[in-house]
Amino acid sequence: IDVQHLDQVIHPSSKLSANDRIRVYADAYYGRLIDCLADEFAVLGKAMGEETFNEFAFEYLQNYPSKSYTLAVLGAKFPEFLERHRPDRDPQNPDVDPPTDWPDFMIGLARLEWTIGEVFDAAGVEGEPILSVDDLKQIPSAAWQQARLEPVICLRLLQSKYPVNAYFSTVKQVDESEVVPMPEPGEEFVAIFRRDYIVRRFELSRPQYALLWALQQGANVMEAIEAAGDATDMSDEELAESLSHWFESWTAAGLIHRVVV
Repeated sequence: IDVQHLDQVIHPSSKLSANDRIRVYADAYYGRLIDCLADEFAVLGKAMGEETFNEFAFEYLQNYPSKSYTLAVLGAKFPEFLERHRPDRDPQNPDVDPPTDWPDFMIGLARLEWTIGEVFDAAGVEGEPILSVDDLKQIPSAAWQQARLEPVICLRLLQSKYPVNAYFSTVKQVDESEVVPMPEPGEEFVAIFRRDYIVRRFELSRPQYALLWALQQGANVMEAIEAAGDATDMSDEELAESLSHWFESWTAAGLIHRVVV
């Protein structure tokens, strides 16, 4: 609308001009969207502080305005936005990763929170038969190495330079007013999936992450085991001893959907 003719569409009030009235609406609109992002990234907002979070959120909305009929996808690119606009990134070399610092913690936390919400809304396997431990044990040994174990469709695997999952759990367990300090840097691998409409999270070791990642990409069991072996210092005997426990515990947890022999 031409600003000069705005008062022909929106009538001024006794105290506000047409332009002032539309500005109130615009400010309220952005305020509502920022509130939605704050709900979606509640733990991140607490870690950043409300003022800093709101500044990032407002800038994000300027770069990625809502274009969907639903606000469920409003924050989909927020972790990516934080990565691209981290204060320690050299604008002259945007593809060069900066050293590990607090932005890595904030970005990892944002990815975790978004993924939890994504998994909650994602397609799952509720109502479908999934692999049981007994089914797993009945796979013929001759076919085992070439078999493919398919994880449930809602599985997401995250890798972070900070223990963001542990931090997230701590924040959720303490009083809302309690300040939880930022953790020290430390590699963390997390599996997130949904079972019986409940989002479940558990931490993985590096070889467990490599194994599940390979399975998720369609590798057979032997190929996935090789990926796990490349990611660990364990001896072949130690790895072999661990594999049976890993497969059984993941199956019992409902993380493996089916086996293709």
